[in-house]
Amino acid sequence: MEKNIPTLRFPEFVGEWVVKRLGDVASRIVSKNKEKNTNVLTISAQYGLISQLEFFNKSVSAKDVSGYYLLSRNDFAYNKSYSNGYPMGAIKRLSRYDKGVVSTLYICFKNTTEFDNSFAEQYFETGKQNEEIEKVAQEGARNHGLLNIGVSDFFNIEVTIPEITEQTKIASFLTAVDNKLSQLKRKKELLEHYKKGVMQKLFSQELRFKDENGEDYPEWEEKPLGECLGYIQPTNYLVSSTEYDDSFNIPVLTAGKTFILGYTNETTGIFKDNLPVIIFDDFTTATQFVDFPFKAKSSAMKILIANKNVNIKFMYEAMQILDYEIGGHERHWISKFSQLNLLIPTLKEQTKIANFLSAIDEKIQYNNQQIAKMESWKKGLLQQMFV
Repeated sequence: MEKNIPTLRFPEFVGEWVVKRLGDVASRIVSKNKEKNTNVLTISAQYGLISQLEFFNKSVSAKDVSGYYLLSRNDFAYNKSYSNGYPMGAIKRLSRYDKGVVSTLYICFKNTTEFDNSFAEQYFETGKQNEEIEKVAQEGARNHGLLNIGVSDFFNIEVTIPEITEQTKIASFLTAVDNKLSQLKRKKELLEHYKKGVMQKLFSQELRFKDENGEDYPEWEEKPLGECLGYIQPTNYLVSSTEYDDSFNIPVLTAGKTFILGYTNETTGIFKDNLPVIIFDDFTTATQFVDFPFKAKSSAMKILIANKNVNIKFMYEAMQILDYEIGGHERHWISKFSQLNLLIPTLKEQTKIANFLSAIDEKIQYNNQQIAKMESWKKGLLQQMFV
């Protein structure tokens, strides 16, 4: 029975794919860098091999990189000691630069003509190599959870590949998918940049809306945040169990970047009145705008609600541009943050600003949904188009 055949395949190709050692279709790179000022690379799950200076604005490597491995465009690298800091089993291609150098902790190689570079990049994105690597990887003695693989073992891992014409056809198709994803992500960046620029003009009053008669709205008045927003302690809305499951209905929130920690099936203590609200981390001053029922994880959170003649969305956006320096491990809302002054327009102008920014948010959200769908589709393609 034929087994090395992908589930999804272009109709003009038949027959089984062939199992080969990586060392049969790739050769190790051992040439060393001799220059002191050069482009130091590191692995990124999203971008492949990236420049430390370009992405981090600094080099986190040793000052002298003259002994590092020298890579050229389309070479591949694998960090032979991987942990939480690196994608497990990730093998990444140098495609953004003509050359660069990596630490000797990496295992580097270039493909032969039997292993198309673009196909190989997609193949390694599937993670097919992980199982092979784990068969021979050993847990490091010094660092718990750190795995190491020897060079000879690495080149003995198996790859299952078709003949070169099928490789290039698969690679071309998946590259087109990647290009569409890149366009969507670029659009997201542009929308976010546009919103940021518009916010600066709106809240500096460089850009003003007119009323329904085409007249100027009244001058903005300076008010403390605490006069515009009240707060509710989250005590009655804290989740009891952290046994989250995506099949449950109620999200458990944090004001930090994670935002949704998980979903709970608890039916009591759900915050669902006075929506929308702003959730505020009392220690970090991080905020999130929430317009759906939720439960909270931490008691170190304030649930901020709008007072009379205040648009909560306007207040949330205004808080994003506050210049506030966090000092010490203390609760900030009552003692400091609520006393900060903001220039506040009338409710009608607040609402116009809020609605305008919400319209941009909707475009960003729709774009994010497109990205998520495309990424999910791409993941399914990788699972079905490779053996």
